[in-house]
Amino acid sequence: MKPTGSSNIKLKTLINDLKHLSTEKKVRIWGAVAKDLSKPTRIRAQVNLDKIDGIIRNDEIAIVPGKVLAVGSLSKKITIAAWNFSDSAKEKINESGKAVSIYELMKENPKGSKVRIIA
Repeated sequence: MKPTGSSNIKLKTLINDLKHLSTEKKVRIWGAVAKDLSKPTRIRAQVNLDKIDGIIRNDEIAIVPGKVLAVGSLSKKITIAAWNFSDSAKEKINESGKAVSIYELMKENPKGSKVRIIA
């Protein structure tokens, strides 16, 4: 039988850490992100900046369990955490807000307050 799931060691570790943090701190958002990251790459979220800008309010944090793409721009000062960023999306985000990895967000905000999942 062929093994399923990601072969990326960093992704597997991140998913396990998210599940552990979810049960340890009793915060469901990390479990939901782990579930979304466990999906195949072709099903994972690919979100443009204009969609994020339309959903997130000032001083909130967006988490994308997939890839952030550069279509559109940000009009708000927000933090975006994702598994992956396109190079141009990262540049646009850092002009007005902050782009971080999901690991960094887990360390900065283990309770998951003011975090919204964008998929």
